[in-house]
Amino acid sequence: MARARAATAELDYKLSSEECPPSSLVRNARRAEEVGFTFALISDHCHPWIDRQGQSPFVRAVLGAVAMTTDRLHVAAGVTCPIIRIHPAIVAQAAATAAAMMQDAGPSGRPLPRGQRAHLHAARPPTADLPRGGR
Repeated sequence: MARARAATAELDYKLSSEECPPSSLVRNARRAEEVGFTFALISDHCHPWIDRQGQSPFVRAVLGAVAMTTDRLHVAAGVTCPIIRIHPAIVAQAAATAAAMMQDAGPSGRPLPRGQRAHLHAARPPTADLPRGGR
């Protein structure tokens, strides 16, 4: 007869950017890693849900700081809303930068091929068809 295995659960840590200033988020992430958490999710808001919360740091900057102060903690941003709040190219660059700062960057931490760096915003590089000598 086969033995039943005990169920295991993994608990993740929540970094609430709408409730904590950036320095506290970084400190909390470092402490979460110290006590054994392996994954944390950080919220991405341009504005807190309610005024009482009072915080709204740029999540990609906080991810970079977390990357520099932790060794094993994997961190991901929650729902990110490109297009409406921030241009997708900025989100892509910020995410790739934060991923490159983490030890286990994975696919999003790979640098862009040289031909894709200059024109993230358009299907092709912009042309320089500008009028000469003023308007």
